[in-house]
Amino acid sequence: MQQLIQLINEMSPYLLLGFLVAGIMHALVPGRFYTRYLSGRNFASVIYAAMFGIPLPLCSCGVIPTAMSLRREGASRGAVVSFLIATPQTGVDSILATYSLMGLPFALVRPIAALVTAVLGGTLVNLGDDETVISLATDHQDTHTQKTFAGKIAEALRYAFVDMMADIGKWLVIGLIIAGLITVFVPESLFSAFQDNTLMSMLLVLCISIPMYLCATGSIPIAVALMMKGLTPGAALVLLMAGPASNAASILVINKVLGRKTMAVYLASIICGAIAFGFCIDYLMPREWFTTTLVNAGTCCTHHSTPFQWACTTLLAMLLLNVLRLRLTHRHTCSCGHCHDHGHADHCAATGSPVRQAGQAVTITVKGMNCTHCRASVQEALSSVEGVSQVSVDLQSGKANVTGTDLDVEKLKAAVRSVGFDAE
Repeated sequence: MQQLIQLINEMSPYLLLGFLVAGIMHALVPGRFYTRYLSGRNFASVIYAAMFGIPLPLCSCGVIPTAMSLRREGASRGAVVSFLIATPQTGVDSILATYSLMGLPFALVRPIAALVTAVLGGTLVNLGDDETVISLATDHQDTHTQKTFAGKIAEALRYAFVDMMADIGKWLVIGLIIAGLITVFVPESLFSAFQDNTLMSMLLVLCISIPMYLCATGSIPIAVALMMKGLTPGAALVLLMAGPASNAASILVINKVLGRKTMAVYLASIICGAIAFGFCIDYLMPREWFTTTLVNAGTCCTHHSTPFQWACTTLLAMLLLNVLRLRLTHRHTCSCGHCHDHGHADHCAATGSPVRQAGQAVTITVKGMNCTHCRASVQEALSSVEGVSQVSVDLQSGKANVTGTDLDVEKLKAAVRSVGFDAE
């Protein structure tokens, strides 16, 4: 238990800093800035997509609607695949957390490996893609230009410590719990059978991690715990790459939206890239680069956390408890601008909100939403449909309430499907 607490104290300052930087990026960088460089079916668009995606703190489910939106706005298929591979593997929060727990070498290798595998996958897709890229973007004013600087700072803080905490917090806690269970129950000799067969240990990790949902930050304590039980640094990197980069849901969506061939290239790039970089770490680089930090962590009982680390851990716990409170009360922000429970439609009607003024209301069930970013993507997609005046999407129930005039249900469902979700 003491070892787990020390691990949390080491990671919490870097996590909070990473969340803050991610919030600032979200609030200050317009979405159109990214799509401007991704429309060409060339090598440059693939590199831009990977480089833009690496610092973004999006998980393997949250990255799907973003990638589909880029696709709708004219991004090439190869650029979309590059973005899909690079983005969930890393993020400013996970890079800082990796540095805090696993050391500088791991923190440097993770984004480099994400960049190389993303460029490889995106380039292969573009080489076999002969379609003409057509932008489906609408000419709407970017919301970033409509807010004051104070409004953008408020949005950055809300996104960092409410939205991101809601998306990542649960998986971070799960990752810490799994790491604690591994530390207590997994025998030291578990991976001794694979000491002379690195490939087998990597294949075992791949079989477990590819279909599972692991966020880039939540996978770190799991990798640390497994390495302390004997997993090689290279196999740990495979977990850090393949786990966040894919899961069963993202594979199905990519197969449906981008095609089976693109899905095969996507998976092959992740698997081959992870194994290649894993072998590089185990056989071409000094092992001490990747184990020194763990040796120090193993003797953490002789070290004491600083008051600053305890303060950061306390703040992180308070933010997580706030997210839990919001989830338990099913509170969310409605399109009317108020924060309230599931009875928001009646509330809007009672307070005279324009949500009921359009005259026609349609409710759609959206499947596959897992985070607030998914919800925002669905809401934006529905808002772009002709005749829609108000949209309210509830993440807990999966219900999207749409109001407007002359609403076409099939067009609304098509808009939801265009960002990678199913609609009924």
